[in-house]
Amino acid sequence: MTGIARMHAIVLDAPDTRRLAEFYRDLIGWEIVYADPPEEGGWTTLSDGGGVRISFQYAPDHRPPAWPDPERPQQMHIDVHVADLDEAERRVLELGATKTEVQPSTEGTFRVYLDPAGHPFCLCQD
Repeated sequence: MTGIARMHAIVLDAPDTRRLAEFYRDLIGWEIVYADPPEEGGWTTLSDGGGVRISFQYAPDHRPPAWPDPERPQQMHIDVHVADLDEAERRVLELGATKTEVQPSTEGTFRVYLDPAGHPFCLCQD
């Protein structure tokens, strides 16, 4: 099936685009391929050299989701696969992530965290 378009980028709002890009760079191993000057702070992009990127757009009034509160829903989240949940948890917490207080009953197969800007993401067991 041919789609109307090709996926180009996933874009997350952030109060500090460079900080959030560095978090995801360290999480998934992609490189920062574009960054506005720090005084502008408007856009930072990660890529693995393929066709899809993750970009971060400056949002000075960013209000993070309050997962799982439906009053401020997550809107979207990123799932990443890991070989060892405990080791990956230790490392993402060191990078500045926060483990959410509410975890799904299937915590043995995935866990929910918040990135430094408050976006939910999941570590999923391979």
